[in-house]
Amino acid sequence: MHSAGEQRMPRRVRLGRAALIAIAVVYVCALVAVPAAALLHGAFSEGLGPFFQVFARPDVRHALSMTALMVFSAVVVNTVFGTAIAWVLTRDRFRGRRLLNGLVDVPFAISPVIVGFVLLELFGRQGLFTPVTRALGVQIAFAWPGMALATTFVTLPFVVREVAPVLEEVGTEQEAAAHTLGASALVTFFRVTLPSIRWGLAYGITLTAARSIGEFGAVLIISGGIAGRTETATSFVYRALEDRDDLGAHAVAVVLAVASLALLGAMEMLKRWRAGSRQVEE
Repeated sequence: MHSAGEQRMPRRVRLGRAALIAIAVVYVCALVAVPAAALLHGAFSEGLGPFFQVFARPDVRHALSMTALMVFSAVVVNTVFGTAIAWVLTRDRFRGRRLLNGLVDVPFAISPVIVGFVLLELFGRQGLFTPVTRALGVQIAFAWPGMALATTFVTLPFVVREVAPVLEEVGTEQEAAAHTLGASALVTFFRVTLPSIRWGLAYGITLTAARSIGEFGAVLIISGGIAGRTETATSFVYRALEDRDDLGAHAVAVVLAVASLALLGAMEMLKRWRAGSRQVEE
């Protein structure tokens, strides 16, 4: 059934809208639905048994655990420091503020492969900081600290760019009132600021996790993709394809895709909860 407004539209306009909708549906299906169907076909072509047997392999379990570790470290670090950077950018005015604001977006502009290469130049065998790390007994390159550093770098902007606009919108009146009543800076943050930015922070955390799951270039370069040691799920898919392990590549890729879709679903739920909370407040 068409609404009254649509019935009043000229037939040419209705046909044009229908054509645009059809183009949008076909475009999305071509880019998303068809590849997803091909991925599922490759993963389950030999049945459910072989699919689940892939995850009994030690190298697959280790790759998935490394990915989970990278996601966790990036989320924790960027939640803390991303919120701090957003606070500084919105609450303080200082020389170099615009430069700092621009640097936050550098991970969007630089290829992850270049990021991995730069980290090798800094922490590789002949890296600039290698004497320091050797003296401290810490290995960065070809170890999980370098992988965590690479993942954290490429996911830096998400929390900052989600939290900063919310801080701007909230303003400083409530925080100033809390300080006037004698609340400390820490109490003010947790009881006044954090509840105000919780939705933006949740969006930023979700985007950070989704980006961390799919990170490949920077982590592969800095880790070397050593099976059973520094291999993540994405680098396992890459190695499996090279080794003609098609079932393993498809199975792990399905897991990564499902995890990403789950995060997108969480984003949509957060948006609905936010809209509902705003209606209640109004």
